[in-house]
Amino acid sequence: MRYTIIALLLLTSIYSQAQELEKATFGGGCFWCVEAVFEELDGVVSVVSGYSGDTKYYSYEEVCTGRTRHAEVVQVTFDPAVIDFRLLCEVFFTTHDPTTLNRQGNDKGPQYRSVIFHHNKQQRDIANSVKKIYAPSIWDGPIVTEVSPLIKFYDAEKYHQDFYSNNESYGYCRVIINPKLAKFRKRFEPYLKKSN
Repeated sequence: MRYTIIALLLLTSIYSQAQELEKATFGGGCFWCVEAVFEELDGVVSVVSGYSGDTKYYSYEEVCTGRTRHAEVVQVTFDPAVIDFRLLCEVFFTTHDPTTLNRQGNDKGPQYRSVIFHHNKQQRDIANSVKKIYAPSIWDGPIVTEVSPLIKFYDAEKYHQDFYSNNESYGYCRVIINPKLAKFRKRFEPYLKKSN
């Protein structure tokens, strides 16, 4: 009986913690880069690479054509008691170029567009506020980031998940992601997980 009560208390605790977590969805070019950044933030529980768009699932190869109008995104599960959505938006606007339409570096096409897919009205309002006030303070050109409601999120194929941490010696990771992470870590050092 005592073990049953303890088990129920543990399940209740886990359930209530899960209830308090929130999700945010960001697209800022290749999801390998975006995932690597958000995974290092304290309060971020998980980051899943995927695609956001209409209600039909498409493969990576199909999304890469640009014809599906899906965006490469990451879905961030975070604890708002540790990190808030506004800071996630500031990290997002700092770690990719929100002034280039449908492009990040050599990655071109609508699948690489700068976008925040909001999950509710509060996220929409915060995203628009950060886009209007914070982003122009660090970028010279007009901000082209789309702020739209999340329609559907699809997990990317398994080999895309945790790509940077599983492939740090891969050329793209060394040339593109490492410099991005170095700048991010310097600017957001107080908000990083302690193990970093």
